[in-house]
Amino acid sequence: MAFQILLNLMIAFLWMFLNNDWTNSGFIIGYVLGVAVLVVMRRFFGGRLYLGKIWAVLKLVALLLRELVVSSYVVVKAVLRPNLNIRPAILMYHTELKSDWEVAVLITMLCLTPGSVVLEVSKDNRTLYIHAMDIQDVEQFDANIRNTFERAIQEVTRS
Repeated sequence: MAFQILLNLMIAFLWMFLNNDWTNSGFIIGYVLGVAVLVVMRRFFGGRLYLGKIWAVLKLVALLLRELVVSSYVVVKAVLRPNLNIRPAILMYHTELKSDWEVAVLITMLCLTPGSVVLEVSKDNRTLYIHAMDIQDVEQFDANIRNTFERAIQEVTRS
């Protein structure tokens, strides 16, 4: 991936040099031309294009921001309600993530979203103990984490 970024930047600067156009628009044209060259030559690279990984990171950040807004709304709504009608629970969640970095990102995302916090992680990094503020269905909670956070993390870390 780093080679692809470097090659794309080299093509952009080569374009600017050959056209003697040292403006932002000259760089953008050269960069887009470099992306086109990388798309044509993508079969010579080992993995996918770096733009796909950047897109996956942007989707992960957007997912985190969306979950922050939604869970903040749910927490504020529960706190401001006259009757505190919540069902807190401590859950054992088995993750499919393998590397320490993936599990750390998942833990961070879970702790950042209001209403849930990771209490402990097993020694093999496969089981998380999560305290959640309001649980209606444990299987739905597990499926929600697996289908949103875990899938987005895997999209970023695995080609």
